[in-house]
Amino acid sequence: EIFDEDLQALVTDAGAESQNEWLQLEQLESCSKTGEIPASQVSLLVDGEAKSGRSEGSGQVDATFKAIESVVHSDSQLQLYSVNNVTRGTDSQGEVTVRLENGGRIVNGHGADTDIVIASAKAYVNALNKLMSPQDRAHPQNNGLI
Repeated sequence: EIFDEDLQALVTDAGAESQNEWLQLEQLESCSKTGEIPASQVSLLVDGEAKSGRSEGSGQVDATFKAIESVVHSDSQLQLYSVNNVTRGTDSQGEVTVRLENGGRIVNGHGADTDIVIASAKAYVNALNKLMSPQDRAHPQNNGLI
């Protein structure tokens, strides 16, 4: 069953995945086993060039963020990580928001998917694209200055 909220999440997520972005998530593989350290491998397009990274972490999301960072080396600090379901049920779209800070600049990234790890990666990439975009936007947390 598809709800209006699912469609809204998909449309919002599609808008965040522009083909003109500096960084694009191409593929994500994440593995977690009882008693073993979770690991993720990502394939990204960075300015049109294919790059990949792999990392381990305290969970699948942590490993995924570290794998992305192993490629882009943004030195950003994660300030917020939030997951919300869009509709009810185990097949619901999950909507993830991340807040990254780098050099006093703070941005929010958003991602949606039925897989929370993929939604998290999309949100992280979306935030990184905002950090790397031209700094001509008003920043409400810095009195309008970036």
